[in-house]
Formats: sequence, C-alpha cells, structure tokens
Amino acid sequence: MKHIAILGSTGSIGTQALDVVRNHPDCFEATVLTAGSNAELLIQQAREFQPNAVVIADESRYGEVRDALAPLPIKVYTGSQAIAEVVEMSEIDIVLTAMVGFAGLRPTVAAIRAGKTIALANKETLVVAGGLIGDLCRRHRVSLLPVDSEHSAIFQCLNGEGNNAIRRILLTASGGPFRRLSADDLQRVTVDQALCHPNWKMGAKITIDSATLMNKGFEMIEAHWLYGVAPRDIQVVVHPESVVHSAVEFADGAVLAQLGTPDMRLPIQYAFSYPQRLNLPGPRLDLFALGALHFEPADAERFPCLRLAYEAIERGGSAPCVLNAAGEVYNLAFRERRIGFTDIPRLTEVALAQAAFIEKPTLDDLFAIDEEVRRNCTERLPR
Repeated sequence: MKHIAILGSTGSIGTQALDVVRNHPDCFEATVLTAGSNAELLIQQAREFQPNAVVIADESRYGEVRDALAPLPIKVYTGSQAIAEVVEMSEIDIVLTAMVGFAGLRPTVAAIRAGKTIALANKETLVVAGGLIGDLCRRHRVSLLPVDSEHSAIFQCLNGEGNNAIRRILLTASGGPFRRLSADDLQRVTVDQALCHPNWKMGAKITIDSATLMNKGFEMIEAHWLYGVAPRDIQVVVHPESVVHSAVEFADGAVLAQLGTPDMRLPIQYAFSYPQRLNLPGPRLDLFALGALHFEPADAERFPCLRLAYEAIERGGSAPCVLNAAGEVYNLAFRERRIGFTDIPRLTEVALAQAAFIEKPTLDDLFAIDEEVRRNCTERLPR
C-alpha cells in the first residue's frame, strides 16, 4: 500500500489521480488532499476517500470545509504554508505535485527535504528551479517520477537503457487548436476558442499555454533537467493525433517511442506504481482505426513562446523564472480578456528583456524574482 498526498486534488490531474486510487484501493491510499479554493469538490473527495488531512489554501473557505468534515476524523488546515507543511507527514510515501504554476515550488521543495518520492505534474518547479531541484533530490536521495505524458513517455523509453547515450529527444506536441492558423488569424483568436483543446482535457491555464506552445517550451526545459539533454538536442515535433507521447533517439540511430491513447491516468498510475504496471480501465490504442500518424515541425515564428523558452534556458540563471512569472500573468490576463492572444508572447518578451538577471539564483532569489516580475507585468496591463 502506497500512501499518497495529492496536491491540487480538485484540478484536472488531481481528479484523474483519484480515479487511479479509486480503481486500485488495494494499492493506493489518498492520505492527504489539498485544493486552492474549490471547497465543494474537496469536501466531496474527503468524504469519499477519508484522508488523514485536507488543506484548503483559500483561508476564506476554511470554515466551510472544517464544518462539513467535522463529523469525520479528518484534520483540516488552511493556507499555502499548511500545504508546504502537511507533505512532511511521516505516513506519506508519494507526493503528487499537481498544483498549477509557481505555487507548486515551495511544497515540492518541502516534500523533497522530507525524503518523499515526488510524482511531478507541476512543470513550473523544474522550469523555474531545475538545477536546484536536481541538487536537492540528489542530496536527499529522493526519486522524481515524471507525470507529464511526454516526460513519462521518455522515462519509459529509457527504462533498461542503462548509460546508453541519448542523441536526441523527440518531444511531441498536438499543435493545439491553432496549428493551421496564419499569423494574422492568431491575432483574432478568442478565449473560448483557445480553451478548446482538440485532444486533452486540462485546466484553463495549461490549455492556454498549450495553445500558445508555451507549455511545450516549458516541457522542453523540464526534459533538459530531467534527462540531462542539451536544449538544442530536444526537438519539438507536432503530432496532431497525440498517440506518440514522445520518443528518444540513441547514438546508433534507434528511436524508441511510447504510444497510447491520450489519457493522463496512464502516466499518473505509472508514477504511482513504478516499476510495476497495473491494469487501467478505458479505451485501448487501435492503430487500425487510426490508419495513419502525422508529424510536422513546430513553427516558432507563429508561436514565439516556444522560441522564448529556448532562449531562456540557453541563457539560464534567472531567465526561466522570469519567463514563467510573465507567462502566468499574461496567460491570466488573456483569460480575463484584458489582452489579446498574440499579446502573451509579445509582453512576455518585453518582461524577459527588462528583468534583472542573476546567473546563479538561490531559492530565495527565485521567490523574490517571481514576485517582482509579477508586479511589473501586472503594472503593464491595460487598466
């Protein structure tokens, strides 16, 4: 039995993780559940899964959660600091970091320092602090298991390969809903259109990041830190069917790929059960029904967020932290209809050019940079 803390249990990854727990109650137990502000769903989940503790980050919803769960032997906490503290509970084996954005960094660091296995679904942790996180994992002898479908695919392709040299990572991308639109058409994209991903059901923030290809840029940075591959050797390949989840090319030219239906429960369950594979209910891949798979280069001219990600990781230091902070501010501003779709990369590039640069930032530096960049980016928004 593995005892799991699910950080962000009410989000897309969190709810699918609970599906995995529900399907294998003899293997997994949801020991801790945390949510941002969705008190109603957190209460419902707590009643079903009976965790030891829950945390509602929004302090204004604490009374509601506490009162609803009062008849049950469940500890109820509130605030973002409580999330960072609750991951240290001795009974926890695995911490699934499924919180959205920079907010996932602090509890991930706390969980690593507490010696917990990390099932990483919060890509911003590695985007912002990949080098520091790697050092922490080595120091505390903590396993970091990827949950993103692409990084799980790479992880699966590398199993059994020992120290064989990686020549190239082929990081697949669906291309999002706008892969065929011209640069002029992209200027007229609406929020509703951008929130309609053709293949994956995800939260609003990551869906917009997928539409701009910022998400794929983040995943490239994540792959760099996870697998020690230079950014220039990570090639983004647009694959609209989302069946090949990524591939690895080795020194001899052999390419290994992981294929499957677009179902996030598979990489979540694999991270929980690794190295075992468990039964997963649901549709199976039918290559005969597909008939054909298609691949094409990513267009960093029409989708400059991808270019900005490569530039940020090549520069290193604090640049990826600036990229993430600005990207989060302008992603939200677009969803609030304060800026246009193509303003996201335009304004993010301005932020990268204007922010102070630190070559070797500490964790404290990164928290300060994130706060400053968010403040400056917010001030640039139209009122």
